[in-house]
Amino acid sequence: MAETAMRNAGLSKQRRPSGRASGPAPGPRADEPLDRAVWRLRSRACWHDAAELLAPAATTDPAAALHRTAVLVEQCLYTADGWEPAEDALRAAEALAAGDEERGAAACERGHLAYAATLLGVRDRADEARSALGRAAALLPPGSPTRPLLDFRRGLIAQHLSDNPSDATAAFERAHAGAAAHGHRLLLSATWRHLAAMAEHDGRQEQARHGFAESLRIREELGYLVGIAPALASLAAVTEEEAEAGRLREEARRLVRVLGGVPTWLAEQLSASGAPAAG
Repeated sequence: MAETAMRNAGLSKQRRPSGRASGPAPGPRADEPLDRAVWRLRSRACWHDAAELLAPAATTDPAAALHRTAVLVEQCLYTADGWEPAEDALRAAEALAAGDEERGAAACERGHLAYAATLLGVRDRADEARSALGRAAALLPPGSPTRPLLDFRRGLIAQHLSDNPSDATAAFERAHAGAAAHGHRLLLSATWRHLAAMAEHDGRQEQARHGFAESLRIREELGYLVGIAPALASLAAVTEEEAEAGRLREEARRLVRVLGGVPTWLAEQLSASGAPAAG
């Protein structure tokens, strides 16, 4: 599986990414060369390089500024580093935002950055995360394409910060339906993953295995290399056959090594044979 994903992403097993290594930022758009280039870089954990490609347009284009913010926030979540550039990019995106849709999307990113800082123990910004996502909910109309991502991130708050499994599951289910309706495949892989985590929490192992397998399948099809190791490790945690679980964990370790130790939290957990908690 890992080798296939590397080929799909265009990254050989020997080559490490050259750049500085959620919920998910937007996935690739086949009709936009810049977006395709950004996608190829961020899928290999080259977030700094991806952000640099977006930088010229991000000075005047609200959508590019928001995309750049999402890329840098993703770097924070995977590496527990890069907080200041992400905060700077977010403030710039907020300054450019005009209209409820753009302001709501920027508030959604602020909530996610605050969530990431809280989850990873950098600083307790849980109140800020909840407030920002609440502001986003007030600004974004029901049919907004950003709504599924907002629902997903509210589910993360309920799951990891509020310890409220029922609210988390309901939010993930709304996000899952919205991601499917809008064709947001990377977000769909994340909703499969977190719905599976809730199923595992409830002891529904078969549903958990199915959800984790679907999340892995989508990430492999997209070539989202940096997200494949967490998906492999999650599937390994609910795989009954120990030999197969060991093979999945070894694939995850190999991918983490290829990406230079990213995700950092997963590198630590795999070395301690722990189960993944984020990503």
